[in-house]
Amino acid sequence: MLELKNIKKSYKTGDFIQHALNDIDLKFRKKEFVAILGPSGSGKTTLLNIIGGLDRYDSGNLIIKGKSTKKFKDKDWDAYRNKSIGFVFQSYNLISHISILDNVEMGMTLSGKSAKYRKKKALELLKKVGLGDHIHKKPNQLSGGQMQRVAIARALANDPEIILADEPTGALDTKTSKQIMDLIKIIAQDKLVIMVTHNPDLATSYADRVITMRDGEIEKDTNPVLEQEEQEEYKLKKTKMSFFTALHLSLNNIRTKKGRTILTAFASSIGIIGIAIILALSNGFQTKIVEFEHEVSDAMPIIILSNNLGTENVSSLIAAQTGMDSGNSDRDFTNEQKVYKDKTAVDTNIKTSNPITKDFINYLEKMPQEYISSYNINRYQALNLMQKRGNNYFFIDGNLATTFPIPIKSLSDNNIGPLFGNYYEVLGGHLANEKDEVMIEVGKDNSISSGLINALGFDSDEINFSDILNSKFKLVFNDDYYQKYGNYYINKNADEELYNNPNNLEVKVVGIIRVKEDKSGAMGVSSNNSVIYYTEKLQEYIIEKNKNSQVVVDQQNSNNNIFTNQPFSNEKKENEYSKAMYLSVLGADSLYGDRYLYPKDFDSTDKIIEYLNNYNKDKNEDEKIKFINNAEMVNNMTGSIMGGITAVLVAFSSISLVVSSIMLGIITYISVLERTKEIGVLRSLGARKKDIKRVFNAETIIIGLASGILGIGIANLLIIPINVLLKNLTTLENVAVLNPVHAVILISISVILTLIGGTIPAHIASKQDPVTSLRTE
Repeated sequence: MLELKNIKKSYKTGDFIQHALNDIDLKFRKKEFVAILGPSGSGKTTLLNIIGGLDRYDSGNLIIKGKSTKKFKDKDWDAYRNKSIGFVFQSYNLISHISILDNVEMGMTLSGKSAKYRKKKALELLKKVGLGDHIHKKPNQLSGGQMQRVAIARALANDPEIILADEPTGALDTKTSKQIMDLIKIIAQDKLVIMVTHNPDLATSYADRVITMRDGEIEKDTNPVLEQEEQEEYKLKKTKMSFFTALHLSLNNIRTKKGRTILTAFASSIGIIGIAIILALSNGFQTKIVEFEHEVSDAMPIIILSNNLGTENVSSLIAAQTGMDSGNSDRDFTNEQKVYKDKTAVDTNIKTSNPITKDFINYLEKMPQEYISSYNINRYQALNLMQKRGNNYFFIDGNLATTFPIPIKSLSDNNIGPLFGNYYEVLGGHLANEKDEVMIEVGKDNSISSGLINALGFDSDEINFSDILNSKFKLVFNDDYYQKYGNYYINKNADEELYNNPNNLEVKVVGIIRVKEDKSGAMGVSSNNSVIYYTEKLQEYIIEKNKNSQVVVDQQNSNNNIFTNQPFSNEKKENEYSKAMYLSVLGADSLYGDRYLYPKDFDSTDKIIEYLNNYNKDKNEDEKIKFINNAEMVNNMTGSIMGGITAVLVAFSSISLVVSSIMLGIITYISVLERTKEIGVLRSLGARKKDIKRVFNAETIIIGLASGILGIGIANLLIIPINVLLKNLTTLENVAVLNPVHAVILISISVILTLIGGTIPAHIASKQDPVTSLRTE
């Protein structure tokens, strides 16, 4: 069954060498009760530890069922202890923070037995040793004799072939010692029991064989093995502790130290709290910035003008689009139902032409639709409007009415574009929707330009909303509006016949709009109080009616201005662009017109710019399309803000992660020191080094998880007063909002962090010598 051949074992302390075992030769029968006697230092316990695989021999051979152990690796010794050995120690060596039922099950857990089997077998064994009514108690709730019974039950759990008992009655009274020895005697009927004892009376009373040792050698053997037993093949089955078992052990250990665990988790969570709050603020500000960017991107399109503006006018245009409001400076927002004459005027001095071609338009129309929310074209169409005042008929100044008349782009069923929907309010009437509906915009002080007031037929400085909303016009189309006079075209007279022409379209003012007060200073919002706004439906209708009119056809066939019979410009190319602009004014379906690309967001702005720049690659300077990107400044500003927040976050995170990692390493190392004996017990049951490491990794995971959850909880509580403070300081509501995804990531980081911090202590634990660990008190 078991044979020791020439076993030697020495211990070296400095220059001193202690020979614990000196050339031991022993054979053991399959079933017998062997007692090993001898004074302290004779090598009894060392022999027992070598037989049990807890300690290694220096030379010789330990043979199990004919199988040599010379080439055994750590995992083989672990499997050997789990399968073949059952230990009964003088100090019981029970794991104090789990129940006695769990203690008995532990060896079976390592051998891979099912939970149902483990529980059934453990209950049977505890009943067998007389502890069936105490299964849920912890070891410290039992007497010494009861604890030793638990140890015996645990030793028998995996049905080992060898029971090793090291002074099993050394800590018990006489009566209890007799009970334990009677129990061991019964066990020896079916197994090999090797017991180390100092008590010769116990040895001679119960053992079948007594071996006496002195100075590491066998002095006497009362019943040596002479015959050779038939050996059966010895097979090892590797042990394994599941992660859930390790988690269960660590969780029970943590429960015994609730106060320290809570303090540890809280201390470790401080870094998580800080990062969570920064992420919440970053997330909140990012959300606000995205909202702001979305609004700004709506109000600040990328503009491709048919004619480039000079530097002075571009600056004026950008200044206007960044919040400069026309209207009298001595007036403010008002609730009056009147409009006032604005005595200011804006002039745009067109300098050069933008080379918009059919190729460019085709390229533009192929732009991915996910980049833009709206694409508007202002074709500079003249509105040939007539009005009747009393018995008089007159034309409205078409140039005035079409000064940058940006049509309302249809983005939804209500036909309201982003600029109007987000930034403008209706003061009177309703938003224009149909082709026969127009609107008037007023400044913040309800002012409109004097030219537009005159065009509307009023001569007063103050006009009621109701009077403006009752205004009606007749839109006259080209063939009725223009007549040929020799080689020129002139306008027809404004008279009753022309006004009542059935081909005309009656247009009415249906709405008065104004920039919202809380949006008046927003980037990209300005007031244009010199414009009649009309719908895209009307723009398309005018083109359809006028594109084939005689005046358009003749102008297309002529390089001169058909109203003056003179060239538009002395330069050929400039003349072509001027002609294209004039055709646009006449309502022709031409390439000429300003294009407004409304990005969906700032990321889309960058993609649109990249798309336009790709068109300009490898083109001459005069062939490149010029455009205005007003969002660039805002984009740079928000990028700087987020860059600063990110830098702070990275710095804070780095410090907190390092501190937390060091602290968790210290806490885990303390736990290793506290659980040294438990390490020895687990190793004696067959736990591998990696299983020991897993136990402490499980503990760090629990602490890390608790730390992360606690940190997120505290951070969410702190966010409440932080939001109150930010609202008082900035008027922004609910800025700090922790993204649930960030919360999950932070908890994961906390767990990973504790694992990293506990790696070295867990490794130290796995390297603990099981014999030394078992001796630790």
